[in-house]
Amino acid sequence: MYSNWDLHSQEGYRNVYDTSLEILENKPYHNNALAFHGYSSFMLAEYETDNQKALAYLDEAIFSLRKAMRNCRQDSIAQLEYMLGRSYFYKDKLSNYHYYSDLVVKYISDAQEKGYYSDDIPLLLGLSYASLGETDLSIAAFTQALLVRESDTLLFDIAKQYCKNEQHSVAKQYLVRVLETSSNEELLNSSHILLGQIYINEGNYDEAEAEYNYILQKDDNCADAHYGLGVIYESRGDTIKARAEWRRCLKIQFNHPGALSKMS
Repeated sequence: MYSNWDLHSQEGYRNVYDTSLEILENKPYHNNALAFHGYSSFMLAEYETDNQKALAYLDEAIFSLRKAMRNCRQDSIAQLEYMLGRSYFYKDKLSNYHYYSDLVVKYISDAQEKGYYSDDIPLLLGLSYASLGETDLSIAAFTQALLVRESDTLLFDIAKQYCKNEQHSVAKQYLVRVLETSSNEELLNSSHILLGQIYINEGNYDEAEAEYNYILQKDDNCADAHYGLGVIYESRGDTIKARAEWRRCLKIQFNHPGALSKMS
C-alpha cells in the first residue's frame, strides 16, 4: 500500500496520511491504517511551521497510535509505544507546558522494557525527567545520551541538572566544554549566566561579576546578567546599585521572576 512512496519526504508522508485516512473512514479500526496514520501525522507535525496545525497533527497521531495499540500484534507494540512517547514529547515542547512529560517517560520506558531501541531515547528521557524535576534520573539519561552523540546543547542540559543537584564542580566542567566547543551565541551566553549563578552560590562574587560583565559587553539587553549583577551588589551591601540593576532587568523582561521578587 505504501511501499512505492518516499517515506522520507513531506509529500510521501502526506500520501500516507491521505490514504490511511480514506481507509479509516470506512474501516475505523483497521490496525495497519491506524498505525500508518499515526506515524504520518507525527511526521507532518514535524514539517509544520504553524504551531496550532502541528499540535492538531500530533493530536491525530496520539489518537491513532493509542487506538492501534489495542489490537496490534505483540511484536508491534514496542514501536507504537516509542512513537506515542515521541508524539507526547513533541506536544509537550510545542505547548510550552510540561503536562505530558510523565507520558513520554511512561511510553518510552515501556518500549525500552520490551526491547525497543532508538538512539534518541536517552535524550528524550533526560529532557522529560528534567521537566518533571527528577534530577538524578535526568543526569543518568543524559549521561547515556552523551555516549550516543555529544553536542553542545546536551552538555549544557546536563550542566543545568548538576547545578540543580548542587554538584557545582561537575557542572562547571561541562560548561567549560560548552564554552570551548560551541559556536552558538545564545548557548554561550546561557553558559556564562549559569556559571555566574554557580559562582554566586559558591560565594565567588568577583568571578560571577566577570561572567555577567562579559555578556553585557556584547549585549547590554541581557536581563539575566543584570539580575545577577543586582544579586552581587546586594551581597556587598550596595542596595542602590542592586535595585538599579533589577530595574534594568525588568525594563528588558517585565516578568523576570527573580527581579520581581527582589523589587517587591
